Amino acid sequence: MTGYTVMVVDDDKDIRDGIDIYLKNDGYQVLQAENGQEALNLLKNNEVHLLILDIMMPEMNGIEATFKIRQERNIPIIMLSAKSEETDKIHGLSIGADDYITKPFHPMELMARVKSQMRRYTQLGTYEKKDTVIRVDGLTLDQEAKCVQLDGVTIKLTPIEYRITELLMRHLGRVFSIHEIYERVWNEPAYNSENIVAVHIRKIREKIEVDPKNPRYVKVVWGVGYLIEKEANRP
Repeated sequence: MTGYTVMVVDDDKDIRDGIDIYLKNDGYQVLQAENGQEALNLLKNNEVHLLILDIMMPEMNGIEATFKIRQERNIPIIMLSAKSEETDKIHGLSIGADDYITKPFHPMELMARVKSQMRRYTQLGTYEKKDTVIRVDGLTLDQEAKCVQLDGVTIKLTPIEYRITELLMRHLGRVFSIHEIYERVWNEPAYNSENIVAVHIRKIREKIEVDPKNPRYVKVVWGVGYLIEKEANRP
């Protein structure tokens, strides 16, 4: 992983410095910011491959920063949150964060999540390829270009959203449980994964469905999981 840059954004300097040590020991370059606005300023002039972003910060919090970052960039974002910020965590995921970890956390757990997110970002779409392009009516996924289009219009997906969509489209007609989706996409054991997967599914639907509440493509099989059928139901 040497050569990749991670930005740590937290108003607690001790937390920033502690994470900094572990990241540098693993070969990452590190930038630090104490609030969301400072992070946005640093992003303008630095190549950053992943952000570790606290939710509660002065001047600009992590939710606001994530929203602004997602307007221009798809780099992975891991949110740091206190247990009391459950609603904020879900909101953060809904606007584009890729993962979250609850304070207090073990540094090695955070590093495992950093490595997992970095693998997905730098090696996006590493499933064994049989067909380069997969189509379901107006929905197209090009595995070479790492691009999803709806009726010829490119859909801007985050890395996690892309991987979920790719998983479902590479296995049309197969139902994946929430735990299966989490383990295949996040590459780690699924525990307390229901909210995080559901939020990302909802975001995918908002981007590719004309009516997200009556989805044409990403379907739910209640009590079982999610799938994309081989032929989409016409609206």
